[in-house]
This record gives sequence, structure tokens and C-alpha cells, in this order.
Amino acid sequence: MSHYRRFKDLHIEQLRDPEDAKIYLSVALENYEKDDDIEAFLLAVRDVAEAQGGMSKLANRVDLTREGLYRALSENGNPQLNTMGKILHGLGFRFSIEARDNPS
Repeated sequence: MSHYRRFKDLHIEQLRDPEDAKIYLSVALENYEKDDDIEAFLLAVRDVAEAQGGMSKLANRVDLTREGLYRALSENGNPQLNTMGKILHGLGFRFSIEARDNPS
């Protein structure tokens, strides 16, 4: 008899690899840039946070309350730039600026 794993469990397991998490967040940010889908980017951040031990652990690392972190990363969240910077830093990442391929 086969043993099946839930997709979400496998996905979170893969995001424990920092390189996979970086790629996932980068793609989510690129998609946000294309279609303004902040919800998908915030979901990606939540997924990486879960892979790294959960929201409570991240809240402790970034000196935010767990409730504040959940609110910032919720589907309706709209975190300020400094909050998002703290969150990404707590996950081991940072913002980066690069030139667009087609500046217009």
C-alpha cells in the first residue's frame, strides 16, 4: 500500500532549503510586480516562515507580536516597508534593487 504525503507538507519541507526558499520568494515578488497580487507574495512569506519553525518563532526573531505578524502577513495585510524588511531579515533574506530589463 502506498503512503501519500500532502502537497503542503512536501512544499514546506522543500522550503527548509534556503535556496529553494529564496527562489520561491523571488518568483512570488516577480509575480507581485507583474500583477499586483500582494496576497500571493504574503502567502509565500507565510510558507517560508512555517518552514523555518512557524510564525511564533519568527515573531520572536523580528521583535513583533505574533498577532501583529499574523495581521501583517494576512490575506488583507499591507505591511509597511520597514515591517516587511524586518520579516525578510528574520527569515534570512533582504530586499535588493536591480535594473529592469526594459526600462520605459
